[in-house]
Parts: sequence; structure tokens; C-alpha cells
Amino acid sequence: MKKLHITLIGIAILLLTSCKEEVEKPKVTYDGTNRAKELAKADSTQIQIADLPLQMDGTDYLIHPVADLSIREKGIKSRYGSSSVNDLSFTISNYGEFEITGFLQNLKFQKVDSDSIRKLTEKPVLIQTATYLKSVADNTNNQIMVYTMVDMDTNKDGKLDTSDIKALYLSEISGEKFTKISSDFQELIDWKLIGSNNRLYYRTVEDTNKNGQFDKTDVVNYYYIDLSKKEWKTIGYEPV
Repeated sequence: MKKLHITLIGIAILLLTSCKEEVEKPKVTYDGTNRAKELAKADSTQIQIADLPLQMDGTDYLIHPVADLSIREKGIKSRYGSSSVNDLSFTISNYGEFEITGFLQNLKFQKVDSDSIRKLTEKPVLIQTATYLKSVADNTNNQIMVYTMVDMDTNKDGKLDTSDIKALYLSEISGEKFTKISSDFQELIDWKLIGSNNRLYYRTVEDTNKNGQFDKTDVVNYYYIDLSKKEWKTIGYEPV
């Protein structure tokens, strides 16, 4: 019984150690170049699909979410054979009020009276949210989308995922004027729209001690953009 107790304690310590190592996985890996790793070409065996298009209220554009087809091996064996059964998920995004969420490789835009479809971007990205700023459109007639996404392999593990730094982007509702508004190697904390002055406020954290993690010793930066103007100019401010 004592041996069993010691064994269980040892397993628990190993699990805690592995969890700690997972948590401490760096978001930024430095090699002296201060550049993210160039990603290899997309896996040709992956199958890209698009969800059915959606249209934000009051706009003239359809938006097509695009991502890889998710195929999960369930490993269920037929009672008359040994072949496994695949569980295919053809849904790649979710749509709430004026917001698309998911893990998307791209968005494509199509004017309602046209057959032409354009990509949001040509570079590898992982789009997590795409939000239409309806109140800004109502106040200013500027139809703007805001995106949170991963756009650089900052930990240099050869892939884009949530272990990399999250960035903030804007575009027009057509997908044009696609612009990064957060700085490279600064992790987006959050963003908020203040409707009364049409300002988009956001915060980032900067790894100032270069330890690969974002912690209490690093610097938090504060910015806003006045979306009533045609030019998107980032302005820093200091509330603390």
C-alpha cells in the first residue's frame, strides 16, 4: 500500500511538472535576428473549404470564411471489419451579432452584384475574430472590420497557432485597406470600441525583458484610433 501511495505521488509530480512546462512555453523565441520564422508552404494534403457566405446588416458585401477541413479519426471499428470511421466537421466558423469567430486561414469578400471574389490577405494568418463595427458605420458611414489574429510564427515552431503572439488588424468592409495596427512582437491584450467618439481603444504588452514570456515585469502599452477619420492613425496615451 505504501509503494502504491509513493507511486501515485510520483505520477502527480510528473503531471504537475508537465503542465508547468506547457504553461511556460515561450510566445517569442529570440535568435538575434528579431524576426519571426518564415513559414513553409501550406500542406498540400490539407483540404480548404468555405462556409456559406454571410452579409453584415447594411453592407453590400458577402463574406466567405475559409479554413482547412477538420477531419478527426474516431478509431471506431466496424463490427464487420477493421476500417476506422472518420468524423468530418464541415463547419469552420461561428457567427454572432456582427462577429465571425473560428480558426480561419482567410476571409474572402464579394460585392453582392458581382461574381468577383477577393482575398483579405495573401500571407499565412490564423484569424480568430472578425467584427463589423456597426455603430461606427451608423455614425460616420465608414464601414470597418476589426480582426484579431496570429500573423507571425513568433515562437518559431513552424506553425501559426494560439501559442504565437496575437495581433490586431483593420480593413474596410470590402476587405481592402487591410492594415495591421498593433506593433510586431507586442501581444494584443484586448480592444474596445467607444461609440460616443468612434474611437477604437486597445492594449498590448511588450516583452521588454526578452524572456519570451509576457509577465508583470513587462510594459503595457495603450493606444486608440479615431475611426471617424479616413486615415487610421495610431495614437498612444498614458492612463497610468
